[in-house]
Amino acid sequence: MKTGLKLLACTAVAGAALAAPLVAQDKPKIATVVKIAGIQWFNRMEEGVKQYAADTGADAFLVGPAQADPQQQVALIEDMIAQGVNALAVVPMSPEALEPVLGKAMGQGITVITHEAAAQQNTNWDIEAFQNEAFGANLMERLATCMGGEGEYAVFVGSLTSQTHNQWVDGAIAYQKEKYPNMTLVGDKNETFDDQQNAYAKAQEVLRAFPNVKGFQGSASTDVAGIGLAIEERGLEDQTCVIGTSLPSIAGQYLETGAVDGIGFWDPSLAGYAMNKLASMVMGGEEVTDGMDLGLEGYENVKIDGKVIYGQAWVNVDKDNMADYPF
Repeated sequence: MKTGLKLLACTAVAGAALAAPLVAQDKPKIATVVKIAGIQWFNRMEEGVKQYAADTGADAFLVGPAQADPQQQVALIEDMIAQGVNALAVVPMSPEALEPVLGKAMGQGITVITHEAAAQQNTNWDIEAFQNEAFGANLMERLATCMGGEGEYAVFVGSLTSQTHNQWVDGAIAYQKEKYPNMTLVGDKNETFDDQQNAYAKAQEVLRAFPNVKGFQGSASTDVAGIGLAIEERGLEDQTCVIGTSLPSIAGQYLETGAVDGIGFWDPSLAGYAMNKLASMVMGGEEVTDGMDLGLEGYENVKIDGKVIYGQAWVNVDKDNMADYPF
């Protein structure tokens, strides 16, 4: 799967098949509100949002707060409501913190689609790239293989309130306990606030507190880069294993040196496109059904569980195949 820029080459076809261009008077205003502005993950998501706008004629755009702070995200959503958007596509920093404001939006007739928030109540649909615990188990299998099935490891999350990050880590830990009893989790979940420098500092703390630690699993896209820098500084590339969610544009230099051993991800541009597509479907009264094809790679045969739509869109990447994903 060479997702990446392939999306931007092929979604014009997908968009034409799934959503005909809108006439001017029907031009909906769809705001995609992400956890934080300016990081590569959400820059990539913005490409998908812009592609959706180009394919369909929708007034689709992406915004995010300056810091990964739930209250800043709430304030931004309030602003979008005041601006009269027709739909919100939201990646919540804290699903619980956003329930009131998303409830307010829906009460005013605004369509709400969420992503990375499978337990969100005030949403028309939440779309996930995959089942989150399964993705976490996939990361743990790769970490365990690298570690030889034994030794101490630590886990990192962007936020203790980030539902998906905690689902990945919880799924990984459960898988480790079942499959790899000779591995041991050390410390608590390390919270990094989606900041590479914080991840670096936390990794240094873990290495000081647990000098025998062999493995690290990261969740925020910047976690493994921060961990990788700490590993490089100590010359521990050959003694440690680092696996986590990231992108080649963020972690590539550490994959090259061996400070990071592997990453997993889904293409944020595809997720952004899918959220906007679903928002338009809901606004247009189209039926969303189990097994439907959204016309996007990894979302050809979605599964529905309550309000949650699951794709099959993760990819595993290491230094040998990272060039296939130029983003």
